[in-house]
Amino acid sequence: MSEDEANGDETPEEESEHEEVEEEPVDLDAIGERLDQFEDDVEALETDLEAAETEDDLDVVEADIEAFREEFETVEIPEPPEEDEDEEEDEDVVHPEEELQDRYDEIESDVDDLEDDLEDQRGPYAEDVVGEVNGVSGTITGTRWTIEGDEELIEATDAFLADVNDLLGSTVSLPDDLEPTEGAELREDAPDQDEEGVPERLDVTLDEVVEAVEDADLDPDDDAETIAALLEATDEFESDVDDATEWTDLKVREQLRREGFYDVLDHVKDFPPEWHALKVHEKRGNVDMILLALDSLGSEFMEDHCMEALERMGDEAAIEPMLQKANRRDTQAMSILGKIGSDEDQVVDALLDYVDSNPQLQKPAFRALGEVGAEDAVQPIANQLVDDEPDVRSNAARALGMIGDTRAIEPLADLLEDDEADRVRASAAWALNQIATKEALEIVAEYTDDRAYLVQAEAERADLEPAA
Repeated sequence: MSEDEANGDETPEEESEHEEVEEEPVDLDAIGERLDQFEDDVEALETDLEAAETEDDLDVVEADIEAFREEFETVEIPEPPEEDEDEEEDEDVVHPEEELQDRYDEIESDVDDLEDDLEDQRGPYAEDVVGEVNGVSGTITGTRWTIEGDEELIEATDAFLADVNDLLGSTVSLPDDLEPTEGAELREDAPDQDEEGVPERLDVTLDEVVEAVEDADLDPDDDAETIAALLEATDEFESDVDDATEWTDLKVREQLRREGFYDVLDHVKDFPPEWHALKVHEKRGNVDMILLALDSLGSEFMEDHCMEALERMGDEAAIEPMLQKANRRDTQAMSILGKIGSDEDQVVDALLDYVDSNPQLQKPAFRALGEVGAEDAVQPIANQLVDDEPDVRSNAARALGMIGDTRAIEPLADLLEDDEADRVRASAAWALNQIATKEALEIVAEYTDDRAYLVQAEAERADLEPAA
């Protein structure tokens, strides 16, 4: 230890370290003067922006703003000093650092406003017209229209084309068979929704408008009035399209009438007439009309009858809408999927989601999986044979019997031997009889003297089954 260290004196190295820690005081006055200059610069930028008349002028102002920001962001405002805990806080005291920060924030806000004003002052551009036209075209093709709506779209497009051709000197026109004067006659035999109809053909015409605008090579400075007029015409066109009659504007009965739902009625036998028509369509196998009614009619009464009809029909055309309902926890839709009997992956996957759910959802899911014979469901359902609820174990056993997979024999045999609930054991015996292999039948046949009558009945039935 050195003499300096022994005496408690600092070494030269320690003194150097202390000197490095000490910070030089920040010159707040200098920062204030810089902010004064920035405030003057913002006023100058505002003046330049007001005087800008062309895109080139705006480009110059934009570059000046960017340069201003780069320099402005180099300013660092120090934090105000921490309050001494021993001193009472005086809310009226404002530290100079806080005043500088407020000025900095205000300048930054003014520059943000300048940038917004600059963007507002730009254009309009030909690209804006193209975007608006494409937007209206998307509305036309993405909406289902009535016969009247098609006519209104044709008239609105024809008027828009007249404005565009007048402004650009172009010659875009409607297809000959879509002329408004011939529209009413044409619409009587309009194509189906899946074929190319009025919206799709108008879409092609509007593509020609877009090409005409792009070919015109409009300059945002020299052709500003033309671009503004085109935007005004497009806005009016959009408004006319919005006012055209959509399919959803019709009342439900009018929609059904136009779809031919009531065409099967010679007289109304039941009330409401939709119920009578539903019965006729079911008898004729018109599943598309049943699905139309299910989608259109909002009454719980008619929805129940539609779902019951679909369950009785078991038509594969109902798979997709029933999947949508099943994915929303609709138990009747699950039952319908079971009656349809499709073992498509999407059907099985949708039903498997409810195998480990609550009992109210498990029961229809189990049964549906059993009816479709979903082999992928064997293990997930077998896992439910140890559930605490007897009803769950019983329903799972019956589902395994309906599937008929031999992998279920051993867990069903264990259930028959060990379960405390006789109704669960009876379901296990029934399931083994359904699988009906020699092994399965021999297991059940051993229970002819069982304590439960239902198990005895299944055992006696197993004796009568031929060996598989």
